[in-house]
Amino acid sequence: MRSTHRVQLWGLLLIGLATASTPAWAENLMEAYQQAYQTDPVLAQARADLRAEMQDTPLARSALLPHLGAGAGAGFNTASITGFGAAPINRAYMSDSYSVNINQSVFNGQAWTALKQAGTKIQASAAALTYTEQQLALQVAQAYFGVLEAQAQLRVARKQKNLLESIYQQTKTTLKVGTGDIIAVREAQARVDAAEADLIKAHNTVAVDQHTLQRLTHHPVGMLDDLGHYQAMGPEPDDMSTWVQDAVIDQPLMRQAEAQLHTAQEQVQYNQRARWPVVNLQGIAQHTLGSMLPGMVENQAGVSLNLSVPLYQGGHTSASVQQAQAQTVASVDHVANVRDEVTLNTQTAFLNLKDSVAELHAAKATLASAKISLEGTRKGYEVGTRSIIDLLQTATDYIRAEQDYNVAFYNQVVARVQLKAASGQIGMGDLESINALLRRNEAS
Repeated sequence: MRSTHRVQLWGLLLIGLATASTPAWAENLMEAYQQAYQTDPVLAQARADLRAEMQDTPLARSALLPHLGAGAGAGFNTASITGFGAAPINRAYMSDSYSVNINQSVFNGQAWTALKQAGTKIQASAAALTYTEQQLALQVAQAYFGVLEAQAQLRVARKQKNLLESIYQQTKTTLKVGTGDIIAVREAQARVDAAEADLIKAHNTVAVDQHTLQRLTHHPVGMLDDLGHYQAMGPEPDDMSTWVQDAVIDQPLMRQAEAQLHTAQEQVQYNQRARWPVVNLQGIAQHTLGSMLPGMVENQAGVSLNLSVPLYQGGHTSASVQQAQAQTVASVDHVANVRDEVTLNTQTAFLNLKDSVAELHAAKATLASAKISLEGTRKGYEVGTRSIIDLLQTATDYIRAEQDYNVAFYNQVVARVQLKAASGQIGMGDLESINALLRRNEAS
């Protein structure tokens, strides 16, 4: 759970999966995530940001390594010399010169701090990439099961319309034979009209949820593998404090905030070291040909140890140190805020997962009870002990129970992913375990 190579691991796994043949659209959760992983622009941006940030180390190291330079020049010159009591000397001549110089840092406090600072910046960027990957996994899971839930609710909406239409036909039949009443007919007609509106809404919900998944995968949404029967599972371990403690360690947002705090602390040190002396070793070799004296050639080489000490820069150093110290205080508060947010999100996800188990069991029991009640009311209506209004209400209750069961059925699986994501522990293994609950859609 605490692997520092999670970004690389995910990348290697998915690159391997990407080389296999993939369908034109997702059929299961893993295929949907593979497509999203390969095409998501937010994830691509995070990868590019990390690649750019990783160049901070060689950039910072360059200040501590030798700097080698060369120069050359050629020219045409004229000279006029007077004042020596003789006739003026007028001369035109060619000149050329070339040189090589090398500079090596001997002591540079700011450069060493910048090198340390580059490492913490890379850590923050790597944590941001891991968080983006985990959020993508969560979003794909939510979108995938959102489509499945919407499709299930669409099937319920069709069932509702057919059920209410059959009751409506019964009311019209009883009215024709003189045993019914117009109020029951109108009530049944109103229920059918409402069912038609619900059916339209269910169709639209499926379309919206499919577009949401398609936005992540950038592929058309085909026939998705649906959930089979599964055993509801709560948090493991069933201890909130353990999840919170792990979240404070594993959550990429925490690692990013802590790395940013270290960067801010190192910035204070960097600005303070602006007062330190800088020592450089310099070597130079130079050749010059051409002067007023014919054929004169000059070759020279030298080595020098140079010391520079900043004495006063108009208050810039003091102001920059105070600014960095204030930013460090802000970073400390940011870490505390992220810790509070991670703690709350983990606690909420933990409790939601526990609730989802109870809600699924309750929804399943309610649905079974509602089905028995509908069958009993239908028989009672046939023998004249129950009214058509009773039958309509029982049918509505049954449909509502089935809708609630669908919500609980898919929410229980999504809640598992949400807790793993909230605590920063979600990985490929979690998606694969959820994917194993799916059954192949016979229509696919």
